[in-house]
Amino acid sequence: MEVQPKSSRKEKKAKRQEVLERKKKIDKLIQTASSEHDHLSSFPPFRRFDRNGNGSRPIPLCNRRPIIIERLFLCRIANMEGPFGEEWPEEEKVKRREMVSPEARYIFVKEESPEADNDKTAAFVGFVHFRFTLEEEIPVLYVYEIQLESRVQGKGLGKFLMQLVELIARKSCMSAVVLTVQKANVAAMNFYTSKLRYTISSISPSRVDPLMGAEKSYEILCKAFDREAKVALEVSFHVKPAAKTSNQNWDIGKNPAVTLSYSHA
Repeated sequence: MEVQPKSSRKEKKAKRQEVLERKKKIDKLIQTASSEHDHLSSFPPFRRFDRNGNGSRPIPLCNRRPIIIERLFLCRIANMEGPFGEEWPEEEKVKRREMVSPEARYIFVKEESPEADNDKTAAFVGFVHFRFTLEEEIPVLYVYEIQLESRVQGKGLGKFLMQLVELIARKSCMSAVVLTVQKANVAAMNFYTSKLRYTISSISPSRVDPLMGAEKSYEILCKAFDREAKVALEVSFHVKPAAKTSNQNWDIGKNPAVTLSYSHA
């Protein structure tokens, strides 16, 4: 039996130690990011979106959060039932579970108006649901949902929210923002890829296996912030770019005056 030189054994041990240390570091990053009480506190200008000169104010969420979630789920149904088509009944069950997961983090969008002052739950007109997690051993902020009610779409709120999400990701030392988009929503796909410069990720089904990917109803998009993340999530060496598709649902913000609030699940 061939005996490995001591130097070789030491190198392997050092390599294993390096891998373990890296994993511990990444786990710590995700734990720290997930335990942050209020990610909006680092970005005061992003607590308020006002394109029309109307006023608004942030509010605490406290124990009203379940009511808010249920109301915003109705907003999600209105936006997503069409793009998901026949898959919606099953998808609805999945999304309900995701929305109450302990890992879920939220940015709530609150509209200020006389009507909203009279009905506190009606004041909530949108949300972003995201999590801190791993993709290909890379720490990422994964956007699960970004939804706005129809009356607050069309004035840049969507772009505003995604810019905020990217700032949160960078401050939390995440290496990328990742999200899933339904192919049936052409407007959303164009919004992410053209306006926000997201790319179809190398881990998206259409990139991993074009034949199998053609049967999937979604694409995975990403925006990487460093070289390692670009190599792991953006660069695809074995597959040519797939034909342009449509996608997920989500609104390209329109909105009078709103404020943003942050919450854990």
